[in-house]
Formats: sequence, structure tokens, C-alpha cells
Amino acid sequence: MSSPVNYTLTDNIGVITIDSPPVNALSQAVRQGIMDALDVADSDGSKAVVILCDGRTFIAGADISEFGKPLKDPWLPEVVNRIEATDKPVIAAIHGTALGGGFEVALSAHYRCALASAKVGLPEVKLGLLPGAGGTQRTPRLAGIEAALQLMTSGVPIAAAQAMEVGLIDRLVDGDLYEGAMAWAQELVAAGAVPRRTSEQEIPAYDAAIFDAFRGTLAKRARGQIAPQRIVDCVEGAATLSFADGLALERSKFAELMDGEQSAALRHFFFAERQAAKIDGLSKDTPTRPVESVGVIGGGTMGGGIAMSFANAGIPVTLIEISDDALARGLSIIDRNYAGSVKRGKLSESAAAACRALISGATDYAALAEVDMAIEAVFEDPNLKKDIFAKLDAVCKQGAILATNTSYQDVDAIAAATQRPADVIGMHFFSPAHIMKLLEVVRGEKTADDVLATCMQLAKRIRKVPVVSRVCYGFIGNRMLQPYGQQSQLLLLEGATPEQVDGAMESWGMAMGPLRVFDLAGLDVGYKAREALSDEEKGDPASYRVPDLLVEAGRLGQKSGSGFYSYDEDRKPTPDPVVHEIIQTAAADLGIERRKISDEEIVERLIGALVDEGRKIIDEGIAQRSSDIDVVYVYGYGFPAWRGGPMYYGDSASL
Repeated sequence: MSSPVNYTLTDNIGVITIDSPPVNALSQAVRQGIMDALDVADSDGSKAVVILCDGRTFIAGADISEFGKPLKDPWLPEVVNRIEATDKPVIAAIHGTALGGGFEVALSAHYRCALASAKVGLPEVKLGLLPGAGGTQRTPRLAGIEAALQLMTSGVPIAAAQAMEVGLIDRLVDGDLYEGAMAWAQELVAAGAVPRRTSEQEIPAYDAAIFDAFRGTLAKRARGQIAPQRIVDCVEGAATLSFADGLALERSKFAELMDGEQSAALRHFFFAERQAAKIDGLSKDTPTRPVESVGVIGGGTMGGGIAMSFANAGIPVTLIEISDDALARGLSIIDRNYAGSVKRGKLSESAAAACRALISGATDYAALAEVDMAIEAVFEDPNLKKDIFAKLDAVCKQGAILATNTSYQDVDAIAAATQRPADVIGMHFFSPAHIMKLLEVVRGEKTADDVLATCMQLAKRIRKVPVVSRVCYGFIGNRMLQPYGQQSQLLLLEGATPEQVDGAMESWGMAMGPLRVFDLAGLDVGYKAREALSDEEKGDPASYRVPDLLVEAGRLGQKSGSGFYSYDEDRKPTPDPVVHEIIQTAAADLGIERRKISDEEIVERLIGALVDEGRKIIDEGIAQRSSDIDVVYVYGYGFPAWRGGPMYYGDSASL
């Protein structure tokens, strides 16, 4: 087998070329190939060495196939130290993305150039790790303490121009990267340039208070996560220790994290997200249908967000409403959303205008005659949805995909309202739809394979994370939310307060406690949904006594200014003695003797309810695999990724 690393001598420049598709990952063969190439470069007539990559990207990081396995020599720290120790100037030439270990390779080079389109980053924190090959020590020496901390604790890549501003890149190359890098190498040789070792550079001036300030910020922003704090420890070590001692500190902290529960959970989730896109029993060569235009029925918050999701991906959208006034309201919501994106710096004014221009409106279903996909996004009335699908069946061209955004309803019953059930599928977006990444793709009994394959592919195009579900009430996420919510209500009746329940779950890592979630969604939503259920489907009457009483008292949640909490004009929640009294009265009426409940019991019962229902979903074949459920709950329901998802956590904690 040939090496994925090639070395050539062109004039007086040694060229190390890495060619290991698809992303030039740092496999053992690549690491060894770099070492072997440097040995040749040491002994030949080269005056400088250029490291670059073939294919679509520079080294994009570690080889994920080696995750969880014993590492083979040479380790990456040996490789980067060997690059830096080379006695001839070494230039890294970057295109695509240089991430993680790939960027650490570039940092160990003496000089760095990149195409303007390139991005660089150190995303190890997203796997519960820190850069373990000198990244925490070299980055602050080049970029300064603050920029280094931002880059590593966020894990978000930055553009080459920004990297150049902070000192991580030395030169931007126009045109061909190889030619530009070779020309620069000749310039350096002609100028008598010598190796410029990052390890020998001084840390730029800084305020020592920055470390504690970052620790405090991260304690809130990355609540419960260990890796961001360890990154701060290592960067502080870079500023206060020798380079050798800083590397030793980095190595010890990296090993601690690698052996820890959080990194194991995040690595599980890394693979879970990739596995979720695969559909059991569906051939990889299943054809897909073209989707170059979309219709969205319903211009409310959800419909507008769905329209934006497609427009943001360059796909024209026709928004359908029942009247001109309703359409104007819907389009105004979209206008406000785009204005907010510009204000927050998420989109430039020109980009927002270009996206907005792709969204048009109409009040006649005939406007959807030629769309490739129509998505219904009206409120949860099954009869209304069936009426809409009958209209779509009559007006849409043959081959158009007909999708429902229902959160709960029977997709098969909706499909039966058409003469083409094979073209019908569920596409359950999460609000706000233009921001939330999760998309539950609900496969009906008669959904055609090419429709399913198209929707999974389309999800990636609109930057969503798709998870396949079969048909049941609530699908994966909302079905599991029902026992989770019921358990939260029983805890209230048995002695907990709303603020204790939410506080326990948020301290544990949930983005938002269950009662705050219900207030955000609107308590009347669940109230109306229960009206359509049988007594058996509703479950224990005690589990919805309190929210029913709140709705009947006019406390609908945030939108009415009160629910489980009272809300000010900024929608900040405040515990309300009136709610405590309602809970206590309900408990007495039900004959429930209230007691002191610990935070540990709250967490165990609520997470246990999720896990139990998740296992039923797997047993029934609703979800393909338990890790898919983890993806749903992390991306759709604020479950902490560093705990791996409810199913992973349930197994690891023996729930």
C-alpha cells in the first residue's frame, strides 16, 4: 500500500503533500508519512519545506476511526514537535479547513499561508477535550490570551482573514495555493529566513484577571462542562510556565478529559449524529427527487420559520395564507426575523435581502401548482390538515412531495386524504424553525423510499439534523415529553415547587426546566391536545390537574404573563405564591400528602421517565436506534450533549 504522504524536491523547496481522502485526517499512516518526509527533507538539498494537502481540504482533524482505540506511534505531539524542530523553514499552506490536530500541525510550522476561503479552528471542546498536541500552548503565543481562549472554548472555526488579524496566519494567497506557497517559500529563502518556532515566542501582554473572568463566563455559558475550564487552566499555564512545563500540563489535562465521562458521552453523540442520517434498509443509491421550489401553507411563527429555512438555502418559497391580511402578517413576521438576524450579525443586509426576495406569498392554492414540495404548517387540527392535503392533492403536480409539519398527528391518516399517499411524509420542524437544527422526518406506512431519501438529503441542504421516526402519537420527541411532563406534575403534587423542579434540572444540565418549557410553549396547547384524547391516552388525571387549573384560571404561560410563573415585560420568570397555593389545594383534593423532595429524586424520576418511554419507542420500532433518540433530545429539547443524550445516560447510570 502506498503512503498517503508524498515528498518531492522542486528546485530547492521540499514539498510534503498529504493525500488521504476524504478529509486528510491524521491517521497513523499520515502521521508516520510526515515523519518520514521530514527525515528525507533533513538530508537533501532543500532550503525550505512546504506542507500542503491534495483534495478539498487541509488536514481536517483526527481520524475518527481511531477514536477509543489505543494510539499507535508516532503520536501527534511527537509529529508537531518534530515539525517545529526542523532546521529549515517549514511553511504550512492551508485550504478548506484546518481543524483540531490539523491546525496544530499548521501551528507547529514556522510560517503559515492560506486561501482566503479557508477556515481554521480548534473544536476539541465539542468532544469534551482540549487541543492535546501543543494547541493550548502555541495558540496564545501567536494570537494572545483572549483570542486563544475564545477560539478554543467556543470550538467555532474562524475565517482565514480573521486568523490573520490575530496572528495565526501570516499571509493570504490569491489564486493557486501551491504556486502561491512555493513563491512565498522562495521569498523566505531569498531573504535568509530562519525557522520561527512558535514555542520560542513570548506571550503578548495580557491582564492576569482574564483567566478568572473567563472561568466565570464559562461557568454560565457552558454550565457543568469540564473541558472549557481545563482549557483556561492550560492557557494560563502557557502564560505562567515554561513551554515544556505547559506541554506537560496540557498532556495531563488532556488525559484526564479523555478518560472522563463527559468526553465519552460527547464522542458517543458525535457518532450518533452521523449514524442518525443513515436509514436501515434503504439503499445508498436510492434515487431522490429534485426540490428547487417549495410551498408552505400557514404563515404563523412556524410556517414563517420553515419558509426562512428554505430561503436561507437558496430555495424559492411560496407562502400560502387564507387572506391578504393574514398573509401580510405572516410576511411581516419574516421581515422582523431577518431584521433581527442582521442586527445580531448573523446575516449581512445584502444576504438577508437576497433570502427575503426568495419568499413570495399567495392566498390561492393554485400558486402551488408547480412547486416540488408543499409543507403544511397550520395548527394541530387533524380535520383541517386533511382538508389541506385534499386541496394539495388536487393542485400540486405529480411527483411533488407533500409534507406535514404536525407535532403529534397521524401522518398515515393525513396521507389517506390524498390519492398519492406514497408522496406524503412528516417533516416536524422545531420552533423557531429557522434556528433549531432538529428535523424529525416521519416515515408513513406508504411513504415512498425516494421521498424519504429526498427529505433526508434536503434536511442537510437546509442545515438541519434529520432523524427518522415511524408514525405514533408525538413521534419520538413529543411522545417522550408526555411522561416527562407528567412526572414533573406529580413531583409538584408530592411536595416540590416549580422553581425547585426547574432548578434541579437546569443545574443537572438541561437548557430549560420542564415547567419553564411548558410556559414557553403555552399551557393551553397541552390543554387543547388533551381534549382530543381518550381517558386512557391522557393517563393519570393527577398528572394534568395543576396545568388544567392554571389554564382555567387564565394562566396560559409566557404569552399571558403568567403560568407556572409570573412574567415581566422581558418575560423573566418569578415564582408566584398563587401557583404554590393552587398546587397545595390540588394535592389536598387528590388526597396526596406532600413531603420534602430532593433534587436528586427530581432528576432521577424525570430522566427515568424519558428513558423508559425511549425504550418503548425502540421496542416498537418507532425509532431506528437508541442513539437516534439521543440526537432528538439534544438538538430538539435542550438535553446536555455532554451527558450523551437520555438513552446513553440511562444506560451509563443504570436507570
